[in-house]
Amino acid sequence: MAVVFIAPLSLAMVLGLWGIRRQDTMWGDEVVTYQLAHRDLSQIWLTAQHVDLVHAVYYAFMHEIFALFGGGLLTLRLPSVLATCLAASGVGLVGLRLAGPRVGLLAGLVFPLLPQVQKYAQEGRSYAMVCALVAWATYALVTGVRHRTRWRWVVYGFTMLVACLLHEFAVLALIAHGVTLVVSRVPRPVLTAWCVAAAGVVAGLLPLAIGSVGQSGQLSWMNGPVRPGYFLVVAFVGALCARAPLAGRGPVRLSALAVPILVLPGLLLLVASLVKPLFVDRYVLYGDIGFALLLGALIDYCNRRQWFRRTAWIAAVAVLAALVPLSLALRTPGARSNDATAIAAAVRKEGRPGDGLLYLSGQHRILTAANPSDTRHLTDLALAQDPVSSNTLAGVELPAQDIAARMLEFDRIVAVRATGAHSPAGPQEAAKTSTLRRYFHESGTTHVNGARVTVYVRDQDASAEKGP
Repeated sequence: MAVVFIAPLSLAMVLGLWGIRRQDTMWGDEVVTYQLAHRDLSQIWLTAQHVDLVHAVYYAFMHEIFALFGGGLLTLRLPSVLATCLAASGVGLVGLRLAGPRVGLLAGLVFPLLPQVQKYAQEGRSYAMVCALVAWATYALVTGVRHRTRWRWVVYGFTMLVACLLHEFAVLALIAHGVTLVVSRVPRPVLTAWCVAAAGVVAGLLPLAIGSVGQSGQLSWMNGPVRPGYFLVVAFVGALCARAPLAGRGPVRLSALAVPILVLPGLLLLVASLVKPLFVDRYVLYGDIGFALLLGALIDYCNRRQWFRRTAWIAAVAVLAALVPLSLALRTPGARSNDATAIAAAVRKEGRPGDGLLYLSGQHRILTAANPSDTRHLTDLALAQDPVSSNTLAGVELPAQDIAARMLEFDRIVAVRATGAHSPAGPQEAAKTSTLRRYFHESGTTHVNGARVTVYVRDQDASAEKGP
């Protein structure tokens, strides 16, 4: 049992620490964590009333971590590395309970190798923590079915509740667990115990869920499911693995647990996305728990079959070799949808002291927030109240006419425009774009991962003096 716990944890630690700094860069979501976790707890709470309530518990946790260990880049990401280590050992122990030590060891070793797990193990966000909590809640579930002691169900309910408070879509794992118990035809007392624990989780989550409904506009950036390809591939491969006669023991079969947690959460989000886009691959990272269990059991099955053994090992070596370039790529700044560090550096390079600074749109102000010195010598033309004092992520902007008037006071403006974002809407964004179009011309554009930084120079003609 010690090997099943330690070996996956050690592998996850090595992979998590490898290239963890990503060339000292952060991407936009990590900048949000970095900024909010440096605020006071009262400020985090007030900000959560406007935006990101779903992540408020995580920000509060990271605030305490920063207070203890300093607010640097390593401190931002190390909790996710440690969480992935615990998740890997949890997967191993679940496999041990369901199918024996060999399957447990293999599943635990497969888990940290999965590309999606490697990616979010090095993110300053809550997803690795949620995955670890779901893994250990799953272990509590499996042992609770076998031993039927009340304290195990208390542990299960508490662990699932914390996971859901860190990110409310973890509740979909609770549904998957319920399906597992129904399919496994567990005794009625076990099902009753799970129902009581599940009811406690839902009751504890309900205030957060109700409050976050009012902030659903935060998902307006989604045009549809985000990166569903990985989920669809692993769900298909996992379903194929489940068709093999996998090893198993006890009242819950490995496939009966692994398939629901792999397939059901992502599938529910994809179905919901037919009405409102909700699916993002990281929201169901914990589905990789099921995938690792199925792959570990399949490798064990092939190894036990003499005629499959050599082919299985050749295939395993080939897969590991194929993972090397992907693992290298995941540890570069280009592996994320934007590079906030590079965006801010481009602003610093293109701007001159006294230039105006404009964000198209204002919500992307966070992209240059990690290092205030990058924009210190520029004047934010649209900002009326900074993010901290306004308890927001991106601050409060001036009325449209005031923004236009301030723009005309400057001969050079550095504009930051996020790539792939919706066209700016609203009077303030319209005032920015129309004033640039009428009174300025582009002097040059720098393209970086996730944004364009454009320098606009004032047209020297009489019409510009008349105002918009």
